[in-house]
Amino acid sequence: MRLLNAIFLRVLTVLCVCERSVATVPDLRNVVAPTNVQEKAVRELIIRTIGEDASRSFAVHVDNTMPLKSFNIEKTSPTTITLKGSDGVSVAKGFHHYLKYYLHKHIEWTNTRVVLESPLQLPNVSIFSKSASDFIYYQNVCTWSYSFAWWNFATWRRHIDWMAMMGVSLTIAPIQEYIWNEVYVSLGLTKSEIDEHFAGAAFQAWQRMGNMHGWGGPITPTYRRLQKVLQQRILKAERDLGMRVALPAFAGHLPVAMTRIFPNTTFTPVDRWNRFPDRYCCTVFLDPTEPLFQEIAVKFLKLTIEIYGSDNIYFCDPYNEVSPRERTVDYLRATSYHIYESMRSVDNSAIWMLQDWLFQRLDLWTRELTKAFLTGVPVGKLLVLDLQSEEFPQYEQTHFFYGQPFIWCMLHNFGGTLGMHGSVDIVNTRIRTARNMVNTTMVGVGTTPEGINQNYAMYELVLERGWAQDDFNVSAWFDTYADVRYGVRDERLRKVWQLLRESVFSYSGFVKIRGRYPITKRPSPNLYPWTWYNTTIVYEAWKLFLTALEDTKIPEPNLQFSTHDVVDLTRQFIQQTFDKLYVNLMAAYRDKQMERFVYIAERLLEILNDLEAILSTNMDFSISPWLESARSLGRTPAEKQLFEMNARNQITSWGPTGQIHDYATKQWSGIVIDYYRPRWELFLQMLLRSLQRNEKFDENEFNQRVSREIENPFSILRKVYPSEPVGDSFTIAKYIYNKWTAYQESLRYKEYCAVPVSTDYVNK
Repeated sequence: MRLLNAIFLRVLTVLCVCERSVATVPDLRNVVAPTNVQEKAVRELIIRTIGEDASRSFAVHVDNTMPLKSFNIEKTSPTTITLKGSDGVSVAKGFHHYLKYYLHKHIEWTNTRVVLESPLQLPNVSIFSKSASDFIYYQNVCTWSYSFAWWNFATWRRHIDWMAMMGVSLTIAPIQEYIWNEVYVSLGLTKSEIDEHFAGAAFQAWQRMGNMHGWGGPITPTYRRLQKVLQQRILKAERDLGMRVALPAFAGHLPVAMTRIFPNTTFTPVDRWNRFPDRYCCTVFLDPTEPLFQEIAVKFLKLTIEIYGSDNIYFCDPYNEVSPRERTVDYLRATSYHIYESMRSVDNSAIWMLQDWLFQRLDLWTRELTKAFLTGVPVGKLLVLDLQSEEFPQYEQTHFFYGQPFIWCMLHNFGGTLGMHGSVDIVNTRIRTARNMVNTTMVGVGTTPEGINQNYAMYELVLERGWAQDDFNVSAWFDTYADVRYGVRDERLRKVWQLLRESVFSYSGFVKIRGRYPITKRPSPNLYPWTWYNTTIVYEAWKLFLTALEDTKIPEPNLQFSTHDVVDLTRQFIQQTFDKLYVNLMAAYRDKQMERFVYIAERLLEILNDLEAILSTNMDFSISPWLESARSLGRTPAEKQLFEMNARNQITSWGPTGQIHDYATKQWSGIVIDYYRPRWELFLQMLLRSLQRNEKFDENEFNQRVSREIENPFSILRKVYPSEPVGDSFTIAKYIYNKWTAYQESLRYKEYCAVPVSTDYVNK
């Protein structure tokens, strides 16, 4: 079995925090994939990235005698760049460093193909770089549902290449339904009981954490088997590059039907999560002190290792948005102790990786209870992901998790929502601050988004910053980002990103930014849009970007990035303009100003049409790929239909009757015209009627109608959306810019839309 590196050695210097002692963890880095396997994997990555001919200019060597997490780049001949690293990931990181900072080439998420000019000119280089982090971590258990639910291996192959080039050395592999089916059958559950438990393909993250069950299901044996095979291929690709992968362990969550088989065992019904009805809520939690817990945990983990292998690191989260049965020091210490012991009894070198999201509930988790839970596991055997360090860090208030090692993580995104935002300065400076604190147990940096494919610059920034020791000059970093992303050096394009850095990416505060903006929220008279930045700056960035693109020749390979950003900036302008229209609409309604109300209502519907038009020009902003990939995963017509329902429901109603509606909302073409606009049109009609009749707006009636007529039906629609872009991004963006600039400069617009969007957040 593969084993973890001895990255926990530094933790041993702070054991006074926990008043405990442990033995030194040995250095076991020599048991990962053989160096020749890693070298071969990196060579194949390079071929996939730049093509076979260009790849011959790069020599690859994995040398595990080099310092951990380090690379060396050397021009060893006029036609050869030699890449050396302590492992495959470090070599891939060095390769990307050369691509970006010497050849000025850009990659992102799954766009990892780079075109190099022929004949290839190789700039001279001689650098050595060592990561300041023992771990560079990536992924969230929710990402597998919000972003990865429908991915095939070809998509994963490109994404794993990206991960390696970003230096990611630790990740997760949560697919486990095939294994649980085997365990449940062996314990005596019937097929119908198992089918009622497993959630649908788009909702498995929350079934796995015990939050709900069954919704969106059932899943077929074929689906379970194919997902198992997919994860085996993913694991092989990641491990061949030298990554470590955490596998699932038993956290205690089980189907309700287990109470039938074991009537004398202590099971606790979990809390009702987000108003899910009885049919789908309230699985049971098996007390870890019960002998049955150990039996199931061992059975599950042994089968997991048999099928997936092991890197000796396992993740489980017993209390993710779930309350403990008892809130006592002894109980919580015993709980974590027995959970870890169940892992150790199977793998004596086991490390438990834990998300610290549970500790966000300060009303449940006092300092004493948190300490008891964390110290129930031997120091150095629990690795904590501080899930949202950029906004709600837990490492200080927990005294560095009472001696347990932790990874500083940027969460950033909830539900895969769109909307520009980020905390550049916090990410840049607080990583260093956390590393340098007295008694720190920080061993890495990571990013834990619930969903990806948005705000890419923030993710490249945090992963590069995690490798680096010192703070970046963020102004220079964004200049380079603009140069490389667009393939040209243009001061105007640089200025665009500086303006964005100073506005949307400048967030610093404690408001939970969840991407739930009025334009994509269920309409209501009681929405409270707010902004932390000067929206005029975004308008200026948009204007400057469009102007620059008019007379700047973007190289063909970079057009995918510039057109994406044209759409994204236009979308951002529309999003913030909608906020302003809304607050003025409600002001007109409250003041009974009929003419003003009608004017703004017309503009609201118009700007929704404009949003649909600009999003339709780029498939990155279309619902079509999401739905088509869901349907493609199905093996039968019935399964295709079920998967499409899963895909539609997750991004809209999120539940049988809108339990978490609009949480995972997407500003995509298709959903705008068939979901968001009809909701707002109905709302405006009913609001106008109440204004005309001088009656109070009946929000209950609206909520019932919008749910019945628009929201719930959307989940079962079968409409097919365009599989190719509709229109030219730049042309339509320019049209929208000219039209709305004229509106904003008109006297009528200025008079009717004079109320600004608040900069003070109202928690309603």
